[in-house]
Amino acid sequence: MQLRRATPEDHDAVGRVTVAAYEPFLREKPDNGYAAELADTAPRDRDAELWVAEDAGRVVGSVTICLDGSPWRELARPGEGEFRMLAVDPQAQGRGAGRALLDLTVGRFREAGATAVVLCSMKEMTGAHRLYERAGFVRDPERDWSPSPGIELVAFRLPLTEENP
Repeated sequence: MQLRRATPEDHDAVGRVTVAAYEPFLREKPDNGYAAELADTAPRDRDAELWVAEDAGRVVGSVTICLDGSPWRELARPGEGEFRMLAVDPQAQGRGAGRALLDLTVGRFREAGATAVVLCSMKEMTGAHRLYERAGFVRDPERDWSPSPGIELVAFRLPLTEENP
């Protein structure tokens, strides 16, 4: 498996993979345009860092790394890193792409000098929550929020320094 920055040629594949990964969690939700946002990868690639996991020449996953100043940041405080839309093709799940992308993300924020990494996830995405917890993330209920009626997001945080537990 190779991890690399996305290119414009990857945008369609990243959009398909992301929508496919999120689709089971969007079925019962109000149509707030989130599926279209998930599919539209060019703005994330332009305004954040879009990374892909590629296996045998095929994009099987992606993550959006939101450094300081990125408009994609939703809950990070000064000095913290945030990532969004970590997604793995349902047919490729369980083969390590999600963990590889998560480790890459944490490493990217360590290199950038972040004090912690934060994320929010749909309450129903319990499989993803297990991945985050195995990587050392802990729930941060103070940051839970709802972007629209019927959508509940739960927050997680991974401290990267002892001074900022």
